[in-house]
Amino acid sequence: MSKTYAVTLVLFIVLTVAGGSVIGYFSIPGPWYAALEKPSFNPPNWVFGPVWTVLYILIGIAGARVWFKDRHGTLPRLWFLQIALNYAWPLVFFAARRPDLALPVLVAMWLSILAFIAIAWRRDRPSALLFVPYAVWVSFAGLLNGAIWWLNPA
Repeated sequence: MSKTYAVTLVLFIVLTVAGGSVIGYFSIPGPWYAALEKPSFNPPNWVFGPVWTVLYILIGIAGARVWFKDRHGTLPRLWFLQIALNYAWPLVFFAARRPDLALPVLVAMWLSILAFIAIAWRRDRPSALLFVPYAVWVSFAGLLNGAIWWLNPA
């Protein structure tokens, strides 16, 4: 591994995890979320931090890979689109307290993740595989978001 690639990898991982942490700080669920009716399959709150930390590391690795291979290509653009949507979702859901508006953000994020996987599958299979757990978790998050919206009409 070259020094340039190592620096790129570390930067992508650190910035992805740090970005998620900052967004998490500004969108702490708090009493509003605690008071919502939740579906029976809602995991305990302590699960979300470790899951997102692992996912952000995988997302960062994939980002570095596609950036290093072709920084002006489709995959880096999709990577930045999905991370922007990823960071927007908790702000809409928790900070703005709008599960109804958060659901379309999550669907757009999910579609950008699936597009990333589909394109990366041919161009950089390891990056595609790094995004599979992310796609699964965001699918589950979509079910949670939809169920919370359904159970708590405005």
